[in-house]
Amino acid sequence: MEKVPSQMTVIGISKPGGPEVLLPETRSVPVPGPAEILVKVAAAGVNRPDVAQRSGSYPPPPGASDLPGLEIAGEVVAVGSDAKKHKIGDRVMSLVAGGGYAQYCIAQDAQAMTVPPALSMIEAGALAETLMTVWHNVFERGGLKAGETLLIHGGSSGIGTMAIQLAKAFGAKAIVTVGSQQKADACLKLGADHAINYKTQDFVAEVKTITAGKGVELILDMVGGEYVDRNYDAAAVDGRIVQIALLGGGKATINVGKIMVKRLQHTGSTLRPRSNADKAAMVAAIEAKVMPLIRDGRIKPLMDSSFPLEKAADAHRRMETSEHIGKIVLVAEHS
Repeated sequence: MEKVPSQMTVIGISKPGGPEVLLPETRSVPVPGPAEILVKVAAAGVNRPDVAQRSGSYPPPPGASDLPGLEIAGEVVAVGSDAKKHKIGDRVMSLVAGGGYAQYCIAQDAQAMTVPPALSMIEAGALAETLMTVWHNVFERGGLKAGETLLIHGGSSGIGTMAIQLAKAFGAKAIVTVGSQQKADACLKLGADHAINYKTQDFVAEVKTITAGKGVELILDMVGGEYVDRNYDAAAVDGRIVQIALLGGGKATINVGKIMVKRLQHTGSTLRPRSNADKAAMVAAIEAKVMPLIRDGRIKPLMDSSFPLEKAADAHRRMETSEHIGKIVLVAEHS
């Protein structure tokens, strides 16, 4: 077995600010605790929370690494004394509480998943965060069932492109909102039933037309702001809205009467502060329900671009243009 070096290259946040504050530094390779594994990172996904953390608006939870990076894939090179699920040499992908922008990263043994042969390591590095976010919010919180219709805001994002595939795989319809024809085409190719360009169309009116006036049973919203009240208009009677981000702002003016008249449920969640037990339970459900689809190649992350770890700033610039379609990943080189 290979020797684990004592030092590694990481991408730190030198101070809160723009992409240029992401700078390579040298740190000690971490040592896994009892329930942890050490992963030699092949690829690390880039996600919106990384951008928020870099700008200073999303501090890591207590005890987590101060480095950005919430999902990784790579090879297990050390295991803690209580780690029973994975062994040295295994190819794994995992959600992490931080630290992904590095050559080596600690993961919780129970949260890591085996990378199936159907996925490349770069694809695997783009999977854990979106898979867990979509599974928990659309299926566990949102209760999406076969025959229902899901409205996905930000359909061409990493989360959106995963939500389309999972909704369709489990027998639901998917409507997405996007900001360009190119993004609409990408979503339709992935299996979305309808794509609405929010820049030229009113999504509420379009949803009403598509559903013959009924509205949608479930809405996955990462926008917030002025979308909140409009979501209530687009929802069906007994509809559910799940909030997973607030790109349009956390304050909204709403007509609470709409919740009462339509018997709506509006919930939301964030993944990062959840307990390790909660995350392990989500992983167990995904391994049972979704992994067979991934092993069969029916579901895989839509990839936008990859950048060397040292070019993390460029990856963030790509994300902040909002031109990306699917996932952006960092690829870690090892000498």
